[in-house]
Amino acid sequence: MKISKKQYNIIRFVSISLLGLVLIGGAIAYTKREALLSTAIKKAIRKADKEYDLELKIESAGFVGLSSVSFKNITVVPRGRDSLARILNFRVGVKLIPLIFGDIKLSEIKLDRGMINLVKRDSLSNYEFLFRKQKTDEPEEKTEMDLGRLANSLINQLLYKIPDDMDIRDFEIKFRDDSGAVSLFTRSATIDDGDVNSTIFINGNESVWHVEGTVEPGDKQLDLRLFADNKKVELPYLEKKFGLKLNFDTAMTEMRGVNRSGSQLEVNGSWRVKNLLVNHSRIAGNDIIVPDASLDADMVFGKNFVAIDSTSTIHLKNIQIHPFIKYTLSPSKIYELKLHTEELDAQELMNSFPKGLFESLEGIQVSGKLQYDLDFHLDSQNPDSVIFNSRLKNEGFKVIKWGKTNLQKINSTFVYTPYEYGKPMRDIIIGPENPNFVPIDQISPNLKNALLTAEDPSFYSHNGFVEASIRSSIITNFKAKAFKRGGSTISMQLAKNVYLNRQKTLARKIEEILIVWIIESGRLTSKQRMFETYLNLIEWGRNVYGIGEASRYYFDKHPSELSLGEGIFLASIVPRPKSGLYRFEGDGSLRSGLSSYFNFIGGIMARRGLTAADSIGYGFWNVRLKESLRSGIPLADSLIVDSLLIDDVSEDKETFLQEIFGRKRLDTVHVKELNKLKITPKDTSVINTPSRKERREQRKNERDSKNKNQ
Repeated sequence: MKISKKQYNIIRFVSISLLGLVLIGGAIAYTKREALLSTAIKKAIRKADKEYDLELKIESAGFVGLSSVSFKNITVVPRGRDSLARILNFRVGVKLIPLIFGDIKLSEIKLDRGMINLVKRDSLSNYEFLFRKQKTDEPEEKTEMDLGRLANSLINQLLYKIPDDMDIRDFEIKFRDDSGAVSLFTRSATIDDGDVNSTIFINGNESVWHVEGTVEPGDKQLDLRLFADNKKVELPYLEKKFGLKLNFDTAMTEMRGVNRSGSQLEVNGSWRVKNLLVNHSRIAGNDIIVPDASLDADMVFGKNFVAIDSTSTIHLKNIQIHPFIKYTLSPSKIYELKLHTEELDAQELMNSFPKGLFESLEGIQVSGKLQYDLDFHLDSQNPDSVIFNSRLKNEGFKVIKWGKTNLQKINSTFVYTPYEYGKPMRDIIIGPENPNFVPIDQISPNLKNALLTAEDPSFYSHNGFVEASIRSSIITNFKAKAFKRGGSTISMQLAKNVYLNRQKTLARKIEEILIVWIIESGRLTSKQRMFETYLNLIEWGRNVYGIGEASRYYFDKHPSELSLGEGIFLASIVPRPKSGLYRFEGDGSLRSGLSSYFNFIGGIMARRGLTAADSIGYGFWNVRLKESLRSGIPLADSLIVDSLLIDDVSEDKETFLQEIFGRKRLDTVHVKELNKLKITPKDTSVINTPSRKERREQRKNERDSKNKNQ
């Protein structure tokens, strides 16, 4: 549209008038600025006192130049708490043009001699007001959370507070709580035309850190790196507080851009660390070293969700992994994880594992190609619909040379050393040289079928893993908010016992999975040999290992002579081997509560054609403990092995995941399967171990009954 001369003159007149008003207003404000500053300070002091219980004191304040304010002797003390902050000299400047439009962007910060003192004693701290919600008269309405808008606001506020020029001298941040203290002190921290430079002293001269890089707030870009003087960046406070040893040579972070598109905010950046060392008793029993790792990430924030897009890449040495991670808040919490790799050289993959993570595989030489995909989806409102698909495809994968551990050792005689509470029990020869070793063809089918039914029904057909069982474990554990049920196959239990130490760590579990995959995919041994080895080394009682010892210990029989009932009994104690004798009455018969388990396992066996249907308990009434063991029945123990059917219970007092959830596990038969067999809830007592109090009461009742009969 063409503007006429008259319209142009009108617009020109209005613009000049508005500019004149702004200048006049600015001039008036300039002449009144000291009074306005004084009023603003008084208002801030009153607000700090009324809303946050803070005693804020400022000795003096005044303007320096056109847009900077200088303060002297600032103190902040929460009422009844330790002093929070003290600053001798502080100068801050703002940019005028953004200020006209309501945005506060800093132009300069100068600070000389200051301290922030964060203190927490018991549950009280001098900084809790920072997290205090403001009281409102209006009730809160549950609305959608626009994380895109929130993230955009937070990023802008952060960037706006980064000045063009900064000069901080002699500034210290202290933190103290009941477990320890940490201090960060800088003699100099500067920003000069976007260049960042700072030296930080940790706990005096315990360590010296350096921060270097560039910041461009206007372009929403930053590039920073953290390193130490001729040594690693160490975080001793984490080790004291959480038992986590963590250090690295250099850590880098980069934000390359921020883009707003509709309701979504996209942040492109990267993070990199060199020579990262991690050590925690729940992660691994030794130092784990990651020489070089980085993440190039596209983070997306939207309405009710935050995600790392699949265009992101994890770099671990020479391999690349593409992750997709998404967390949705409402209408229900949804957790999504996808991992994808291109076809990888198998040796490159092995070489990329962090040092110390998988000890038994260190030094292994392989050939071929590998490709991995993971798809996980969990809706908190419908956990039964969980998706878990894990696929490791191989092309020509072959082991050329074994590393620290030869995974083929089970094909011949070897020595197995069981441990209890971290201490070796005795050496057991797994082979014909051991008189208690029993070849698989000399073991009763009753025992083999019962054990497979209870522990791993698809053992002979799966490749080491049962995804359906893993999905069931995820569902059970999520619903219970605790690690209640495991998903270990016989292959996994065998790998755990034969090749790995007894440490209950996350690294050992992953290593167990890798070993099983190598054995099964490479067909390093037969299923028959795996089952034979398993039967001859697992624990069946106190210092009772292998089916040869177990059969003679409980029934004074050769394993070939075991009846159906004896086989089901021995299968029942595998998850809790030291409870075996406690399952019997004083006369050698089985305790009545165990009959439900016999009907459960026996019923499954009958449906699969492994035994004849039996309406009176599948041999339950015929099981008799040998006479020499019928007196002095001991209490049950808590040591068990992992199982598919029986809920998993750790050998340790607490597992890694138990620490996170803060819940103790319960031991119950898979409830869904019991319901199918119409077993009432009270029947689950056959698997539950009575409490110590219950056992004492039961023994007392038995003694009273015996005395009464006498």
